[in-house]
Amino acid sequence: MSDSSPTSSPSAMRLFGRFELRALIGKTERSMLWRVFDPRVQQEQLLCLPRNKPASEAAYEQWRRSADNAARVQHPHLAHAVEVGRVDPWPYIAYDRALGETLEERLARTGPPTPADAAQWIAQALEGLAFAHEAGHVHRDIQPGHLLIDAANQVRLIGLEVAQDPGASEAEYGAQSRLAQREAAEEDVLCMGLVLHRLLSGRPVLDEADLQLVLQRMPPRGQELVRLGWETPHPIPDPLRAIVNRASDRQARQRYHLARSFLRALDGWLQASMHEEGGAIALLKDKLQRYGHLPTTSGRSLSVTLGGAMESQHASELAALALKDMGLSLELLRRVNLTLKQQGAASGSVLNMQRAIAMLGLNGLQQAARALKPWPGILNDTQAVFMHSQMRRVHRIGQVAQALRPAGYDAEVVYLIALLQNLGRLLVQYHFPDDAAQIRQLMQPPEPTPEQPNPRGMPELSAAYAVLGCDIESMGISVARYWGFDDEVLHMMRRQPPEMPVRGAHGDAELLRLTCSLAAELVEALTLTETKRQLALEMATRRYARSLGLGLREVMEAVYPPATLRSAAPAEDDTLSSLPAAEDERPRRSSLRDRGTPPAEGRLAETPPDTGTGRAPS
Repeated sequence: MSDSSPTSSPSAMRLFGRFELRALIGKTERSMLWRVFDPRVQQEQLLCLPRNKPASEAAYEQWRRSADNAARVQHPHLAHAVEVGRVDPWPYIAYDRALGETLEERLARTGPPTPADAAQWIAQALEGLAFAHEAGHVHRDIQPGHLLIDAANQVRLIGLEVAQDPGASEAEYGAQSRLAQREAAEEDVLCMGLVLHRLLSGRPVLDEADLQLVLQRMPPRGQELVRLGWETPHPIPDPLRAIVNRASDRQARQRYHLARSFLRALDGWLQASMHEEGGAIALLKDKLQRYGHLPTTSGRSLSVTLGGAMESQHASELAALALKDMGLSLELLRRVNLTLKQQGAASGSVLNMQRAIAMLGLNGLQQAARALKPWPGILNDTQAVFMHSQMRRVHRIGQVAQALRPAGYDAEVVYLIALLQNLGRLLVQYHFPDDAAQIRQLMQPPEPTPEQPNPRGMPELSAAYAVLGCDIESMGISVARYWGFDDEVLHMMRRQPPEMPVRGAHGDAELLRLTCSLAAELVEALTLTETKRQLALEMATRRYARSLGLGLREVMEAVYPPATLRSAAPAEDDTLSSLPAAEDERPRRSSLRDRGTPPAEGRLAETPPDTGTGRAPS
């Protein structure tokens, strides 16, 4: 048997060296897994072997060095190797059978797991895989049979560095370049996503037992698409569906490239599903405690201005000054509403700068300004560029919302509602800039192909699920609840979902929520190419026209104020801030009557509203 594979004649061959062969558990193009009995220690073991024997002694030495080094990597979710050995000419790695059964054996015995169990199993395996990758080792043949699970549902990965590199020559086997190592690691992550797909779908991916054959049929090598269907043994939550579909996306650039990224998305969903305030939400709150919410964009000039002339300034002037700084505006709202919550006040939330300043006092205003980190806070220069772009976009949404507001509503309150609708996006961009970059990338449409001439990127909701394991809006609402805002404000913070029809606006809160939602869709339309922009503006107007009583003329005047009408609208975020503020004088719809004169740019209404929704007194 010295020159033949252990699988060449299973009926006749019962020994492999000193091992007694009991059963062939799995066989793929790159490796095989045997259940054996070791008479030396009187216990069963698992032997992982490469499918093809090393082509030369030098190749074997390279394999042994890689396997020995991998066996030294210790992690709770990496199975400990009992022995790295050789039965000429076959090398092997032995593992203790007592570590558990393979995932395939568990599925055959108990059937498909629940989505939460499947996610927990793969998250454990990803934790071990990420540790191995960071130690410089890859697997190259991850299969359900290479995941061991014990009675306590602890998962361990076996077979690290067993499979030979099919692209390496005899002399170079194991001496991979950094590029080849990275590609092999990305393939490991993809295979882990396919294992999760297998667990959730309840059947082999593309009806192939060997995931290496699945890879051959997936882009870029093949044309088969791997997406989780709707007929599954258990209902799949939307966030988990987005995660598993991203793992096997047809576009390689959209997939998870690092095991840690995949792990973070899964863990974020698991924590959020088990705990209402868990996962990314809990991590965000921890960052808020350490770094604050947003940095000030006014720098020292704001503190100097407030400290030098606060006593002589009118409340409206102080409010106008504070409103120019998003970080300070949020800090004032946070402080006053949190104080009201702690005092058990029965009145609604405060959504007015003048009232907030009056309640906190001049000292409170100055303390709030000094508590903010100077720009750009914890961001580096590149991240600060995107943060500034996001803040300009939110400011533009607020301007458009002010221009679209129904008669009798305070422009300042409408602006702050628009700001709060984007609170989650601002906080994610500031505290999770790398995740925000991933979300932006996933939202970009892929390159057109003959099969898909007009591809679409992921919606923001799905992209956030795939990166963070929860949606951005829920993160902002959770923070606002933590700051003391009441249920009415939390309701207004929810944008109208783009896939849902717009119903009639019943009540002040719903009217203002829809107004700010429309403003966000209009500003989003401005970022499109010129050929798509006008159609997107018209479609958004049509969605909200009946509920808000608006027509295309009013919308176009809000988006393109008369003084800046152009033949084409600005398409980039950098030009959005160049448009005049929405409070500038302009014709408004005749069917609605403003109660009071709209404030000039940067100014606030002198009279605070007498309701939390900003309805001004008659």
